[in-house]
Amino acid sequence: MPPSGKEAALLGVGGAVGVSLAAWRTLFPWIGYDLPILKLGRKYGKKTMADALSGNFLVDLFEISAKNNPKKPFIIFQDRIFTYEFMNEQACRVANIALQMGLKLGDTVAILVSNEPAFVWTFLGLQKIGVAVALLNTNNKHKPLLHSIEISEAKVLIVGQGSDLFHNVEDIKQELPIPVYLMGTGIGEAPVGYQSWDQLMLSAPHAEISRTMRSEMNLLTPCCYIYTSGTTGLPKPAIISQTKALGMSKFLYLGGLEHDDIVYTVTPLYHSAAILALFTTMDCGSTMLLRTKFSAHHYFEDCRYLLAVPEHPKDRVHKIKVALGNGLRKDIWEKFRDRFNIPQIVEFFGASEGTAATFNVNGRVGACGRLSPLLSKLHPSGMAIVKYDRLKDAPYRDKNNRCLPVDFGEPGLFIAGIPEYYKDKFYKGPQEVNEKKVLRNVFKDGDSFFNFGDLMYMDKDYFIYFQDRVGDTFRWKGENVSTNEVANILTSMDFVHDANVYGVTVPGHDGRAGMAALHLNESEKLTKERLKQIHDHCFKNLPSYARPLFLRLEEQTRVTVTFKQHKVDLVKEGYDPSIISDPLYYLSNDAKTYVPLDASSFGSVLKSRL
Repeated sequence: MPPSGKEAALLGVGGAVGVSLAAWRTLFPWIGYDLPILKLGRKYGKKTMADALSGNFLVDLFEISAKNNPKKPFIIFQDRIFTYEFMNEQACRVANIALQMGLKLGDTVAILVSNEPAFVWTFLGLQKIGVAVALLNTNNKHKPLLHSIEISEAKVLIVGQGSDLFHNVEDIKQELPIPVYLMGTGIGEAPVGYQSWDQLMLSAPHAEISRTMRSEMNLLTPCCYIYTSGTTGLPKPAIISQTKALGMSKFLYLGGLEHDDIVYTVTPLYHSAAILALFTTMDCGSTMLLRTKFSAHHYFEDCRYLLAVPEHPKDRVHKIKVALGNGLRKDIWEKFRDRFNIPQIVEFFGASEGTAATFNVNGRVGACGRLSPLLSKLHPSGMAIVKYDRLKDAPYRDKNNRCLPVDFGEPGLFIAGIPEYYKDKFYKGPQEVNEKKVLRNVFKDGDSFFNFGDLMYMDKDYFIYFQDRVGDTFRWKGENVSTNEVANILTSMDFVHDANVYGVTVPGHDGRAGMAALHLNESEKLTKERLKQIHDHCFKNLPSYARPLFLRLEEQTRVTVTFKQHKVDLVKEGYDPSIISDPLYYLSNDAKTYVPLDASSFGSVLKSRL
């Protein structure tokens, strides 16, 4: 709910009349919650501005840390310590290789590398000469992977160690017009059609790279591209400019990060959450602990998924200061905090391509930020939660074609104003893809807002809470799943006429699991053979988090009057065989196929590890 006219007026003139803090708190009880974020914002906003004014970009922050503390551990990986000095030397080797290749400021290199130190020094080396880095999702394969490389306009592809990564690239190699370099070959020769990255690194000098090599870099120069899944069904490269990278390098300070702290990231390095952690670690000169893949069993020996692990005496024996993340449900938050004795949890909300972010540094359980009248007013372009029409799948507009703010407790669409320097460009690629994220004439003629595609609601203290994704994307296992991408994979099988894909809630699990309502071609039946075909097809063409966990067989696809797939009722009905008469199936990892879901198996499915 927006502030009343009286509140707005007071907020507008408060500074001029010198209202005391006590008076402010009397007039606006919620303002006390704003003070911590305002204090942090001012402190680190000034630091970001100082970096920008002094001409320091992200890679400069790393070089400063390496110069000041060369022997300090930067990365800890598989019981090995990689110092700032060593990581800088490796990055210089990468930069010198890139220069020998003729790469320069404005070019792009795509990297398909899992969590390992080589990801970090390759990224930093390319940054030293102003080359943008496309951070490819290591789960992608076939068309999504090929599309990700092509749309980045990469001049070179660097592939990390691991047979899975190699095989995924091998499947599309004939369609790649750019050279492909492989890590992990050692001193041996690379397979035919590939080149050895290891041999280049062994022979490359580690001479420091002069800043003049990136002297033409500016705040709008792309730093990297982080891929996000959207309604097109294919990954889209969100542009992370040098401006945004500087802002991201201050993120963990919200949790009180200090020089001697160790940061443990549980997400892949191609993911924005891990990049936030990496960038701040470099700026602070602290240390990051990397693991190839997240393991709940090793998390505290060495929170969503942790609660499924049996309690252990070591759960509460640690030196963890703060846990940072986004999307932690209220019930999981409390269990996670109490079981593992976490002193502070900081939640945030944002998007790689977004124009704003919100933060909850107050410890309000379940909240992902604040959107008070004061904070909204202080944002350069404004933020709001507006009423949303679920049936039309669009923001509600009144008779004057204007959007309306939500009331307290009412779910609505989160939007944020678009600063002029964005020029409505959030993704690399066609402008029509960018235009889909823009809402125009929202509150007045000529204004424009970024559509985050998320439904939020707000309590009376102006804390905001995540409700759901809208449209054609849902979130499962910490990843965005495009319903269109999954549907396209399913309908590529010649016996499937149509597929309506959506997300359903599962007790004890965060996000939504994938479910597909299938309409088969006439005379086709969903036999055991067909179910096995669907299973194998999904395993071949979709990452694990995008594979449907449930199938529903319908005689006819549900559509709206405008022939759009109707998902609302399907989502409500879920996968409960006691209320659904259509045949239901679930993904059985043991049987390696889809098997019937009925009343007798329903309970055991819910208790299984999905």
